[in-house]
Amino acid sequence: MARDFVFVSESVTEGHPDKLCDQISDAIVDRLLAADPLARVSAECAVARGVVFLAVRYAAAAKLDLPELVRRVIAEVGYDNGDFNAADCSVMTSITELAPTERYAVDERQLADAQLDALAAHEQVTVFGYACRDTAVLMPMPLYLAHRLARRLALLRLGRQLPWLSPDGKTQVAVHYRDGRPQGIHSITLQAGCLPTAPPAAGVRDILYREAVRPVLAQEGLALEGEGLLFVNPEAGLAPGGPAVHAGLTGRKGAIDTYGEFARHGGGALSGKDPGRIDRSGAYAARHAAKTLVAAGLAERCEVMLSYSIGLARPVSVQVESFGTGVVSDDALGQALIDTLDLRVGGIVRRFNLRHLSAHRGGFYQRLAAYGHVGRTDLGLPWEQAQDAAALRRAAGA
Repeated sequence: MARDFVFVSESVTEGHPDKLCDQISDAIVDRLLAADPLARVSAECAVARGVVFLAVRYAAAAKLDLPELVRRVIAEVGYDNGDFNAADCSVMTSITELAPTERYAVDERQLADAQLDALAAHEQVTVFGYACRDTAVLMPMPLYLAHRLARRLALLRLGRQLPWLSPDGKTQVAVHYRDGRPQGIHSITLQAGCLPTAPPAAGVRDILYREAVRPVLAQEGLALEGEGLLFVNPEAGLAPGGPAVHAGLTGRKGAIDTYGEFARHGGGALSGKDPGRIDRSGAYAARHAAKTLVAAGLAERCEVMLSYSIGLARPVSVQVESFGTGVVSDDALGQALIDTLDLRVGGIVRRFNLRHLSAHRGGFYQRLAAYGHVGRTDLGLPWEQAQDAAALRRAAGA
């Protein structure tokens, strides 16, 4: 990138149709894993005006009442009336219940270390992790602020301070960078779904600046830069949004789930998959590796790439790109990761206890489905911990 540039990232609230689909898909994952930690599941969801469609393949010692589960999630998100609502929407399903022999038959926690070598990847995938010193959580500032603003919109609606907000909203933050470091906020855009009871457009803009934008920026010690721009519903005017207006699909917000396009991501959906799927668990391992390298002081920012092949337990490639900020070579950083972290498929699941989070922290994956799978401080994510930093420094000889 140029030395001086503006970078833009977006986030959405939990009522955005794509995020609604992610939450429904992960609610299915939660329900099955809470009853059977060895469950295997792939759940895809699509929503449109008055319709929810589910395609679910699973093997588990549990049964699903999908319409009940779907309606619960829709109601929790806030669609309880209007053209799309929990009570009246049609729920169509395509369910494939896999044979018991197709289940994962082991709990990684019960295996000896050497036995994890027998647990191979069932998918061929390349995943990426990223971390930088833009923010205290080592995430890029544009996405971090976009998530903060989206959460603030949801809080104002749920707390009834602004009951005329609908569940659907989108935020966009443009950050000015110089020499790789954020310098200020160039512009902010809010697309806030509004019910018919909302004030006129000018009033909505003033209220959202006062109640959403200004508090979030103040908490971060930031302000709009110079003649910085604020846009509120700049095109469509005041509309409620939601599935009655635009359709949604599971897995369509990969950039929002990861790094806001500031770094690469694997491209596959993270939601709707059991943790045995390396395209999901591997993305968490890659974030953990990148964050630990930065937290250890081995780089100011870095991207970690992990590539897995079907039939092999370990990644066939581990690459680090530190963008010239590493204290040792990128090859040395990559070797330090291999020497320090267990990047085997079963090792990742065991290290992060991924099969048991749904039972121990009710609704874990559903809550993870909105506002990012990485960089969170509200869920105690195991892949956000940097307890391996000292070991990495020793392995890197730094």
